[in-house]
Amino acid sequence: MVDNKAQVRGSTDNRQQTTDNRQKTYTSTQMALHTVNNYAVKVVVTLAVWYAATAACSAPINDTGQTQCYDPTDAPVSCGASAGADASPLPRQDARYGRDAQAASATLNKIGAGAAGFDFSKIANNGSVVPAATSLGSGAADWACTKDNVTGLTWEIKTTTGLRAQSHTYTWYATTSSSNGGNVGAVGANTCGASLAAAPYNNQCNTQNYVAAVNALQLCGATNWRLPTRKELLTLVNTGVTTTPRLDPTYFPNTSTTNWWVWTSSTHAQSPSDAWYVDFSDGNAYASPKSTNGYAVRLVHGP
Repeated sequence: MVDNKAQVRGSTDNRQQTTDNRQKTYTSTQMALHTVNNYAVKVVVTLAVWYAATAACSAPINDTGQTQCYDPTDAPVSCGASAGADASPLPRQDARYGRDAQAASATLNKIGAGAAGFDFSKIANNGSVVPAATSLGSGAADWACTKDNVTGLTWEIKTTTGLRAQSHTYTWYATTSSSNGGNVGAVGANTCGASLAAAPYNNQCNTQNYVAAVNALQLCGATNWRLPTRKELLTLVNTGVTTTPRLDPTYFPNTSTTNWWVWTSSTHAQSPSDAWYVDFSDGNAYASPKSTNGYAVRLVHGP
């Protein structure tokens, strides 16, 4: 019930953001119309404001992973003149555009590999890029992380045992005021298999302690591991996957098939006692109390 309420708050937050964006565009257009009263110029000015706002998003993002088109009855069909084309009953479907469409037509160049338009490379414990056939392990040249060649972000890979075990869960906790929205969260208890038993963690399984422990190990040669933002974690969602969890299983193995909720670093703006998480069973983001101890963590670093 708490999650549903938080989702409603999130929807309100999104509507407010949309309203704010519309207001900004309207105001900029209105200013231009003080001197020019021409419909074509109105459109140009409005588009110019939109492009300027879009340009502020400097980091590339992934496509959705959607390579399937649908007819008006929601039946899956091949993308073509009768489905997804401009003159079809459901025109301009997602699968016809972007990196996913290029991958489907074999015209997309990738640095590594991955489903649809996704492009991943394996990173070893020592930080080097290793061949796609490299197995997950604890050796220096074994696979331990995955780099997203589109976003430039590098992600930790879960294991079946040890500090990074897939079954471990954490509360949300951050003592840095610039990132916690005025609410530090909860220190947690031993919900991570005693992997944080030693001082200074003292079996307090929370996001801040987990970040510190992984950085102390210098996983994949990095010491700047952190929680991802909501937008960053959502870049891993593959909506073209029909099973759960909704991300590439080849490059993100050992993802829990029962605990799909993964914390982000983003505090809920309207309710600072809540933080955002991504639900990889449906690919959406929701908010939950920071004291919730049943959520997983997947750390990131760069760019």
